[in-house]
Amino acid sequence: MSAGRSAPRMGPAELVQAAAMARRFYLEGKSKIQIAEEFGVSRFKVARVLETALERDLVRIEIRVPAELDAERSDALRARYGLRHAVVVESPADDAAADAADPENLGEVAADLLGELVAEGDVLGLAWGRSTIHMAAALNRLPPCTVVQLTGVYDAGTAERGSVEAVRRAAQVSGGEAHPIYAPMLLPDPATAAALRGQTGIARAFDYFDKVTVAAVSIGSWAPGISTVYDMLSEEERAHYAGLGAAAEMSAHLFDAEGRRIGRDLGERCITVEADRLRRIPEVVAIAGGQRKAAAIGAVLRSGLVTSLVTDTAAADHLLTESRPGPRPALERADPDKV
Repeated sequence: MSAGRSAPRMGPAELVQAAAMARRFYLEGKSKIQIAEEFGVSRFKVARVLETALERDLVRIEIRVPAELDAERSDALRARYGLRHAVVVESPADDAAADAADPENLGEVAADLLGELVAEGDVLGLAWGRSTIHMAAALNRLPPCTVVQLTGVYDAGTAERGSVEAVRRAAQVSGGEAHPIYAPMLLPDPATAAALRGQTGIARAFDYFDKVTVAAVSIGSWAPGISTVYDMLSEEERAHYAGLGAAAEMSAHLFDAEGRRIGRDLGERCITVEADRLRRIPEVVAIAGGQRKAAAIGAVLRSGLVTSLVTDTAAADHLLTESRPGPRPALERADPDKV
C-alpha cells in the first residue's frame, strides 16, 4: 500500500465476511465455488475478497521449512536441470567443514528423502560411497522393500563398515531382503572381474539390477580423496584417464565435463551396475555436495543418469551459475553420447 493513498476502510460486516471466507478457503480447504454458494455471491466476488484479505493483512501466509533446507535454491536447481527432486541443505558454517566433500548432514536428509520415495514392494539399489553409507546409517523408516548392492566395495577388507553394511542396514529398517556383493569394486583385469560376476551370490545381485526402482548413488571429482576410483588407480592410470578428460565418476563410470562417458575399458574391470541399466531405473538419487565436487556434480547431471539430487548450498551456487548447454538433462534422461 502506498504511503500517499490508503484503500477505503473496511466496515465490520466486510471484515467479518472476509475473515469467514478466508477461514473457509485457507483452513477448511473449501473451493471458491463452494464459498460463493454458501454466502450467496459470485466466485469472482470471493476471489476479490480473498485478495483483499491478503492486502489488508487479515491473512498472513508463511512458507516455512526447516532452517537447514534452502527451499529457493532447491526449486531453482530442480527447474534448471529438470530434476524430479532437488534438496539443498545449508553448507556448514565452519570453513574447514564447508570445504570438505559430502557433509554428513547430506546423508541424513537423503535418508528422509528415501523414506518418501520408496514404496512397499520396491527394489532399492545402493552404490558404494561415503554419502550413501552415511545415508544408510541415518535411515529410520522404509516401507518393506528389497535392497540390493549396485557396486563392489572400495576395499574388500572394509566391507563390514561400508556398502555391505549399508545394504544390511537398509534391509533391516525395511524388513526386506538384502542382496549384498562381497567383492571389490575394482579388479586387476577384465577376466578376473568377469569370473567374479559369474559367482552365485554376485550373479544373484546382478539379476536384481533390472528390477531396481529407486537407487542411491554418490559422485566423485577426479581428484585424490574425493573420488573412490581415483584413489584406487595407479598414477599412470590416473594420468591416462585425466588425459581423456575425466572430470567426474559415479559408480566406477567416468565422465567428462559435458557428461559424456569416457574410459569405458575401466568398467570391464569393475563390479558395478552398467550405465544403461542405471538409465532405466525410474528414480536415481545422487548424494553429493561441497565446493570441490560442484563441477563433478554438474557433469553427472548432464549425463542423464540421475533424476534427483541432494546437495548443499556451496555446490548449488556453482550449479546455478554455470552456463553450459543442456539445462534439463535429468528430465529427458538423454545419453549425451548419442545426441
